[in-house]
Amino acid sequence: MTSSTHCSVRQFEGFLVYVLRTAAVEIAVAPELGAKIISLKNLRTQREWLWRPKDKLELFKNSPQDDFSASTLVGIDECLPTIAPCLWRGRQLPDHGEVWSRPWVVEQSAWQNGILKTSIKLENSPLEFERALQLREDHLQFDYKLFNLAAMEERFIWAIHPLLRLAEGDKLVLPESTRALFDGNDWIDSVVSRTPQNKCSKVFAHPVREGTAAIQNNVQGDRLEFTWDPEVNNALGLWLNRGGWHGHHHFAIEPTNANHDSLAIAAGLQCCGVIAGNASTAWQLSVRVGP
Repeated sequence: MTSSTHCSVRQFEGFLVYVLRTAAVEIAVAPELGAKIISLKNLRTQREWLWRPKDKLELFKNSPQDDFSASTLVGIDECLPTIAPCLWRGRQLPDHGEVWSRPWVVEQSAWQNGILKTSIKLENSPLEFERALQLREDHLQFDYKLFNLAAMEERFIWAIHPLLRLAEGDKLVLPESTRALFDGNDWIDSVVSRTPQNKCSKVFAHPVREGTAAIQNNVQGDRLEFTWDPEVNNALGLWLNRGGWHGHHHFAIEPTNANHDSLAIAAGLQCCGVIAGNASTAWQLSVRVGP
């Protein structure tokens, strides 16, 4: 832990919330609720980046087979090994995957060093998933590791799933090579003022050559930037909801390893993650909160 990073554990509505804070950024995570990041705040501008229904933070548990729409719908979740519910190798995989609805285990020795390392063993799939979070100044570092507990090769979709709160003046910043892959989706150019067909839309760019996407607000002096290795996760999903999905209004930037939400379909297209039997794989994501 760096001297400028402060760690604490609080209780909120009966759940333990782990907090990492610097002079620039504060994040809060609820390990019991799928290791969900329930707050990501720019302390310089006081902007809370994460959306919540009715602008109110409410926490509660879900069952593994619940539809994601019945969840708290707060903040950042991890989707694995699928996003859309599907049948894969005889396993009925639930909506938004197996890890958002169940508690993760906190490694206390890592926490003592200012690293929030959490892990979960999936119920339907022979996988174990680990995520370590570190906050340094205005950078939030995600280090992931996935273990295949079976002898047989496994396929998987991973996507980070941040429901974001947009503000007047927000602009979506993408590399030109990525923006070209979204050709025909005019709401990409104005995520604040445009409404997609059916009032909600999920689109993919694949294969991306540059692993970066950001929201920039020059009026407020805010920026939220995602950076990842496109050789490992070569797709980017964007979700804009203008009331078309359950009446909500939010936006999501989703670095991922697939160009479809269903593992069954993505595996058939050979566009998803692959992990050998009794092996592991790792990847990283960086999120910068700042001007």
